[in-house]
Amino acid sequence: MRCVTQRIGNGIRRFSASAAKQRSWVEYDEASSFPVQNIPFGVFSSAANGPRCATAIGNNAVDLCVLADAGLLSNLPFNASAAFRQPTLNAFMGLDRKAWVATRARLQELLAVDGDDRLRRDEELCAAALRPFQEISMHLPAKIGDYTDFYASREHATNVGIMFRGRDNALQPNWLHLPVGYHGRASSVVVSGTPIARPRGQVAKDKTDQTKGSIYSDCKLLDYELEMGVFVGGSPPPLGRPIKVEEAEDYIFGYVILNDWSARDIQPWEYVPLGPFTAKNFATTISPWVITPEALEPFVCPTSAVVQTDPEVLPYLRDPNYTSYDLKLAVDLETPAADGTTVTRIAETNFKHMYWTARQMLAHHSVTGCSFNPGDLYGSGTISGTIDNSEGKSINYGSLLEQCWRGANDIPLKDGGTRKFIRDGDNVIMHGHCQGDGFRIGFGDCAGVVLPAGSLDNAPTKGSEGSSAVMKDIVLSSYWRSSCSWRVRIALAYHGVPFENKPV
Repeated sequence: MRCVTQRIGNGIRRFSASAAKQRSWVEYDEASSFPVQNIPFGVFSSAANGPRCATAIGNNAVDLCVLADAGLLSNLPFNASAAFRQPTLNAFMGLDRKAWVATRARLQELLAVDGDDRLRRDEELCAAALRPFQEISMHLPAKIGDYTDFYASREHATNVGIMFRGRDNALQPNWLHLPVGYHGRASSVVVSGTPIARPRGQVAKDKTDQTKGSIYSDCKLLDYELEMGVFVGGSPPPLGRPIKVEEAEDYIFGYVILNDWSARDIQPWEYVPLGPFTAKNFATTISPWVITPEALEPFVCPTSAVVQTDPEVLPYLRDPNYTSYDLKLAVDLETPAADGTTVTRIAETNFKHMYWTARQMLAHHSVTGCSFNPGDLYGSGTISGTIDNSEGKSINYGSLLEQCWRGANDIPLKDGGTRKFIRDGDNVIMHGHCQGDGFRIGFGDCAGVVLPAGSLDNAPTKGSEGSSAVMKDIVLSSYWRSSCSWRVRIALAYHGVPFENKPV
């Protein structure tokens, strides 16, 4: 297979020149998020089986346990049956990069039109292994032990700084010297499609005079933050030994789209002096399929900063391959309407708008000797671009806080309505893909509908008996003109009934 070399900045990347020519015997169109060039990893369940490890091709999940039990993965350098029979990807994530790359290559061989045909010609095995998306439910890909969120887009940090401190003091003195971050809550990371109850908490009684104290209130300024999430894998160094930036790539298992839900009116009152707390810890949504660095390799590009020379970063943060990915990101807002729902594209940005790379984030996170485990997750921080029209407004901003400029501007919707922040019943749907020549590497949706505050106050606790024990494998098929689907979601969520939302 012929490869070409691409030099970007200080780094060199190699990728297959024949990637665009790869074809699968599984049918899908050029707009599919999951062509044979992708081969993501995730966890699904069906009416017949509980959670199990999978990849995706076209509109199908591919059961890796079925492939392993059929002997089709026997040449891999690990026990595939044992690894893929698990309800999470943690065991697979705990292997090294050579094992991940070998698995991806073997799956491409089985799914390519000119590859190993043992799966293709066995109809019974195909029926067992390939499960249409409409027949399955997706789960979190891993048991997430720890979650950290960064603040790594200079454009976003500058915008927020201008709002709260003025243009002359937009960036804090440390921002260009290290990737700023904070520890989040792994327990509230949820998979796409999980309803999100509007948070409640303390807000300032008078935002112009915080000495007047606080009140307990529903969040009035609920926001999303469009980010990328990074899953850690491999066998990271033990406690006390930092990860070098040059080796950080070996511990990056893959990427997901991440929505860092944010309560903008709770945050200002509580964040001094230790940073975000309850304004961020109530929910983080991620897309279910983890996309590998190998799938993204053809789309390596310079960051929006291009270089880090003013100031020059400390030696332990100097990334010899200071690049990001040309990954197009978008946010659609599905809003309730009298005659159904309306979908408005409200944001478009790109993962290249990063000042700090995923490798630098990992190196800095571990600089003090902090250790990691397979399945740990960290977020990039909100990804924003630059102002892109003559009115000083931008669809390239990754949060409503920036788009409405702290409430000063209305965001128009297709049906004539407007938004500044998220209302009850709104469904925030994030998308992302890299566009190749005749194929795209997609991530699938990262979506969540917002329920009214208190909707889940009486929901059954984990492990309690109730309707959730009776109702299983629920699929809510939502017609775009239906105005009641979000109320059904509230009822299901209230009773603790997991469900999958399918547009029809």
